[in-house]
Amino acid sequence: MFWTDPKSTAFDQLTVAAYFNSLRPRYPQFDDRALADLIDVLSLSEHEHKPLYMLSAGSKRKVWLAAAFASGAAVTLLDEPFAALDMASINIVIERLAESARLSTRTWVLADYEAPRGVPLAVTIDLGS
Repeated sequence: MFWTDPKSTAFDQLTVAAYFNSLRPRYPQFDDRALADLIDVLSLSEHEHKPLYMLSAGSKRKVWLAAAFASGAAVTLLDEPFAALDMASINIVIERLAESARLSTRTWVLADYEAPRGVPLAVTIDLGS
């Protein structure tokens, strides 16, 4: 299972690159090619050598999302995956979720206030207002 609390400060002293490196031993299906692509499309290259505490909330969230997609975990939990993201990054995440929905090897559990547009969902649980 992959999950990172978006409010966590546990990894703040690690650089972005060191954080990604710390995940490889824990996730045997970690996909370095997918990670490289995500670093590129989410504009994380300029942040790879910065400690996580130096990143904005949106950039930090993009690091967690890139890690989630690259982890290869059988189950991935995403808590408000679009919070603090710019529209371009939101579109990339939606695209990746839609692609992932076609795979039967991974399960994604999203907690958010509304369903992501264009992503086929197996189940929606509405907890009300």
